[in-house]
Amino acid sequence: MRRRDFLARVVGTPVALSPLRFAGAPAIVRAEGSRPVVTHGTAVGDVVPGRAIVWSRADRPSRLVVEWDTTDAFRNVRRVRGPVATTDTGLTARLELTGLPAGQRIAYRVRFEDPADAGAVSEAVAGTFRAAPAAGAAADVTIAWSADTVGQGWGINPEWGGLRLYETMRRAGPDLFVHCGDTIYGDQPLLPEVKLEDGTIWRNVVTPAKAKVAETLEEFRGNHLYNLTDENLRRFNAEIPTVALWDDHEVLDNWYPTEVLSEKDSHVEKRVSVLAARAKQAFWEHYPLRATRAENERVYRSIPYGSSVEVFALDMRTYRGANSPNRQAALGPEAAILGAAQRLWLKSALRASRATWKVIASDMPLGLVVSDGPTDFEAVANADDGPPLGRELEIADVLAFLKRERIANVVWVTGDVHYAAAHHYDPARARFTGFDPFWEFVAGPLHAGTFGPNILDPTFGPEVRFRAIPPGMKPNRPPSAGLQFFGTLRVHGRTRTLTVRLHDLSGQALHTVELPARG
Repeated sequence: MRRRDFLARVVGTPVALSPLRFAGAPAIVRAEGSRPVVTHGTAVGDVVPGRAIVWSRADRPSRLVVEWDTTDAFRNVRRVRGPVATTDTGLTARLELTGLPAGQRIAYRVRFEDPADAGAVSEAVAGTFRAAPAAGAAADVTIAWSADTVGQGWGINPEWGGLRLYETMRRAGPDLFVHCGDTIYGDQPLLPEVKLEDGTIWRNVVTPAKAKVAETLEEFRGNHLYNLTDENLRRFNAEIPTVALWDDHEVLDNWYPTEVLSEKDSHVEKRVSVLAARAKQAFWEHYPLRATRAENERVYRSIPYGSSVEVFALDMRTYRGANSPNRQAALGPEAAILGAAQRLWLKSALRASRATWKVIASDMPLGLVVSDGPTDFEAVANADDGPPLGRELEIADVLAFLKRERIANVVWVTGDVHYAAAHHYDPARARFTGFDPFWEFVAGPLHAGTFGPNILDPTFGPEVRFRAIPPGMKPNRPPSAGLQFFGTLRVHGRTRTLTVRLHDLSGQALHTVELPARG
């Protein structure tokens, strides 16, 4: 069966959603108000060989139940009863499916059941995804990535079609999607109307959570739920497994853990560490993330996908030092952006990986200069044309490790800067030369203002090979300008070649790079 036909049957056919087809459903149909309701669709993520995380949310405390099979007929259905969604989890719940057959397309459907009345079961919401290939399988794999959702005052505008890039990416049919951060903009409220340059009006849907900066747990939750009211995003989540990172706007612009806001700031809560703890809980509640025991559900993790590719998701927020001129001469907490523990984990995980291609997904670029005020810097680069200093020291350490250990076929993907670009790094152009050449690909925004371009710091020898925005562009172009971007990485299992493409809002490929595997 073709993928399109499979999706239409699983997601679009009323029989697949029928209460009578769901194992254990009640024989007596109860009144709608007496049954739980799935409020914001379903999502799947952190898919690894044999396993996947399924997420959903209910309108009341109720137990998540998932059925899955390898066909939409559900004749050999497996049923998994998960945890109870409670007010402590924002009425969200997730569970792990296990024993998934390698490389198979999985049909699944979620419901919630009343803990006190197993017969009171919600209507089902269906989805489908491809299970990961077996650990040693050299399969064809396509990964999409982008960043930045509902930023700079550009919210859900039904007249324009909502969060349209998610539908474009869904139609591209990737096996995985990596969201490189700024999954929400908790620090940027929305206005009902924004006047555009041509005199027309951009009309935002505005909810109470999007009418002010997020500070409370409920307000952060409300920012995630706002995005999930969009039907494009819900369709995407039901079909495309997501690997989610976080960056600054999940909390507030350019934050770092030790920051205390000034009295002039509009936040009532001035301690950023308190805001970040609430924001992290909301982030964790609203994505299909696999909980880790280490460091209280850490964000950084790896996602192996057969022998073709492994994704290494980084966290450049939690462990960073304060934003500063970024010129420290030695490694240490003040110069950190990864932190010692994450850097050690990354090196160990890269050394252990048996995947042909290692994709390092970071929430901030390596060579682009991202400022925080007149003297401080937000990302890795420090606009100094000399050897590595400050946060560049950690990146230099990782790059030198890759060369020393002869770890080949490493590419970096990122977002943050609100435009798409391809950068090639080469020690022949660099001030620091102890590394092998590599590529960094930038994509975004998903649905936010378009900016750029940023200047490149020469320390690691980057060169712009492609940039998707026109010269002299005014900042904060609205989504309706069409300058919204995503990227795809396609690994060809037989040839091991990696094809990288940068796409626009329509899905058109703007730039392509073919990379043969080494070793």
